[in-house]
Amino acid sequence: MSRGTEHGRRDVLGFASALLAWAAVGGCGFHPLYATGEDGAEGPAQTELAMVSVGPIPERQGQLLRQALQTRFTRGGESTARRFDLAVALVVAEAGVAIQPDTSVTFQRVTGTASWTLQSQDAGRTVLASGAAKAVDGFNWINEQFFQATLEEELVRRRIAESLADQITIQLADYFLKHPQSG
Repeated sequence: MSRGTEHGRRDVLGFASALLAWAAVGGCGFHPLYATGEDGAEGPAQTELAMVSVGPIPERQGQLLRQALQTRFTRGGESTARRFDLAVALVVAEAGVAIQPDTSVTFQRVTGTASWTLQSQDAGRTVLASGAAKAVDGFNWINEQFFQATLEEELVRRRIAESLADQITIQLADYFLKHPQSG
């Protein structure tokens, strides 16, 4: 068998395997959280995420998380009437994990933990769902490179906010898929 024929057979087998896997996943009821309907309209998760108002979250890290959540909830940028309030409590902790004999730290681990509660804007302020998200990241401290370390710390904090926002968005989208037209 020639080498070209062997590669062609692998390509066909790879494509067939991918097609079979796609069919199997579709057959078990899998569908994307942000799937649009057959008519092109937004799905229930997208529609209801756009109805969530994110409350203020203290400190700069909280501002980053709130902004990331708002971006994910209003994908199209269009204004939508709000029916839900999201309250988020954020805790960020840092720990030096690479400590030198002179007690200087060369690696800083940053952990962000967010607890959230989704409430309806009805008169009873009904709690609909709650959950938590956690993200861990870190950065190196390099002697005499304080400006670089400060920039790296800012990037780590932004990545943590983005990761927490992704997790909270997925949890809320899952809730809305299971409880359409909530509140």
